[in-house]
Amino acid sequence: MLQNNALLAQLKQQIRSTTPRVEGVIKATDKGFGFLETDDGESYFVPPPAMKQVIHGDRVAAVVHEEGDKRSVEPDTLIEQGLARFVARVQKRDGRLAVVPDHPSIKNVLKSRIKNSLDEDSIADGDWIVARLVRHPLKENDRGFFAQIDELVVKANDPAVPWRVTLARHALEQASPEAGDDWPLRDEGLAREDLTTEPFFTIDGEKTRDMDDALRVEPRDGGGWRLSVAIADPTAYVDEQHAADLEARVRAFTVYLPGQNVTMLPEVLADDLCSLWEGRERPVLACSLEVNADGSLGDYRFFAATAKSHAKLVYDQVSDWLEGQGEWAPDAAIAPQLEALRDLTEARSAWRAEHALVFKDRPDYEFELDEAGNVLGIRTEERRIANRMIEESMIAANACCADLLADKVGHGIFNVHRAFDPDKAEAAHEFLSAQQIDVEREALTELPRYRELKRALESREDAWLDIRLRRFQGFTSMSALPGPHFGLGLAAYATWTSPIRKYGDMVNHRLIKQVLKGESASAEASQQLTEQLTERRRLNRMAERDVKDWLYVRFLSEAAKQQQAFDAEVIAINRGGMRVRLTANGATAFVPAPMMHSDRDKVVIDDKEGRVQIEGEERFKLGDAIRVVLTEAREETRSLVARPEA
Repeated sequence: MLQNNALLAQLKQQIRSTTPRVEGVIKATDKGFGFLETDDGESYFVPPPAMKQVIHGDRVAAVVHEEGDKRSVEPDTLIEQGLARFVARVQKRDGRLAVVPDHPSIKNVLKSRIKNSLDEDSIADGDWIVARLVRHPLKENDRGFFAQIDELVVKANDPAVPWRVTLARHALEQASPEAGDDWPLRDEGLAREDLTTEPFFTIDGEKTRDMDDALRVEPRDGGGWRLSVAIADPTAYVDEQHAADLEARVRAFTVYLPGQNVTMLPEVLADDLCSLWEGRERPVLACSLEVNADGSLGDYRFFAATAKSHAKLVYDQVSDWLEGQGEWAPDAAIAPQLEALRDLTEARSAWRAEHALVFKDRPDYEFELDEAGNVLGIRTEERRIANRMIEESMIAANACCADLLADKVGHGIFNVHRAFDPDKAEAAHEFLSAQQIDVEREALTELPRYRELKRALESREDAWLDIRLRRFQGFTSMSALPGPHFGLGLAAYATWTSPIRKYGDMVNHRLIKQVLKGESASAEASQQLTEQLTERRRLNRMAERDVKDWLYVRFLSEAAKQQQAFDAEVIAINRGGMRVRLTANGATAFVPAPMMHSDRDKVVIDDKEGRVQIEGEERFKLGDAIRVVLTEAREETRSLVARPEA
């Protein structure tokens, strides 16, 4: 009877309004207790009994309890569930069904039921599933946690577990789109120039099938070069209302995972009809651009064409030949072009280093897998001359695309990168001043001034400074309107050179074609689309990282058992320890604070400054090259644990 008493409800509300309360996100620990972290950086202890009412990641309101100088909280209101749709493993015990979320900080075993449309007998203990949390203790009328199994992802013993589970976690498609075999070339009202006799060539990885770009290079009389870039033309087959285009818009990108690609377009288009295979005529969208002897760009011209690659070249073979190594050699029609493209690349790199910006070369790490997905080895691929030749050619072509769209259309799919988030620019300025770097505030937000600052910072070759500054920097996003790309040092940048694998490039193709036909451009490049493309790119990158982490753990499990030592670089420092990247293979490992010294109280970590002191002396900082010993390879969390070598 008291439960329905209005006076009691009023009394409860009065107590709530006068009791100290906080709002924040729950962070669980392995020891049963947790913390509530507020948006302004405060942290409150959550005792084990209270943690049974919440789950890691929940945003809650909580009552504050204070006993002397100790503060704890008791969550009582759920603001936002940290767990909604999730991937988990099935647990069947004595006829009872439960799921265990696949999350390093969530150990809860959740009672569950199976969706009516699924066959319960087809789901066994240990299988991977997608579930939803349908009950929560802090929700009104809910008695406890309860989940519903919506989808079987993969059986426990399937070799494809790392790929299937990762794609499901990020709600990405498990396979390439299905499509028929009838793909006629559309009549777009464009006259296509015949380039089939011109000796275009491609340079890609040895196993690449979706080849977007082919090149032709000719030295000009009086110096400089004419670079012709022929790009695969999927919009010649797919119009905006076609089911394949609608599906591509949703997928946004081809997902590249070690050992598996999930294409954006149907494979018959991505790997066959559109791919610029050697000896096959293909419709292309092309750009002929002038590169001056000093590396600056001159005039350019976009046009539709039909082209044929005369050679499928491989990065390492081309680099070896240009460096005077190996036995491979190009034919007579291609050899002088490769030499000319090398010279063009060096000129462009020098021009960008002086007038724009150039990324530091970092190696790529390629997994060698057998058919069952076992890692046979990890190969380090340096950014050699052939890679740089393609990279510089594509940057030049994309700069021309950005100029055309900004001038003739006013919108498109642009890659925009602000060096510093607007709300962090002041903090970045204070940080630089503290490092005795005298810089005006405008140098952080104005492109010409930022170029000067970036060159000055790079000349210091201070790895700690470089990594610390990233804390204040923004990310690349996609925009429907032109904007600067601070990372490249360019006033605008719009890609059109990868339409087989990027939907934004297909959009830009259509806009270029409308310019060529003298038509008014459509409003296809919308803010809603660019936001979706940005988010999808983020998910794809996370999926690639997650699969690699899984494979790294499997590959390095024996090294952890043998306590093998590796060279490493400190890439992140937080309150619990530091994260390092192994130089030999690119894997990341965590070094917990207790691994740094037997007495945890003697380890002082300054996560804001990125420094670690041990017994009062600085021992590690961001960017340091150190030696670590692998101690654990935990497949359940896909994580590696290491300690500093003695």
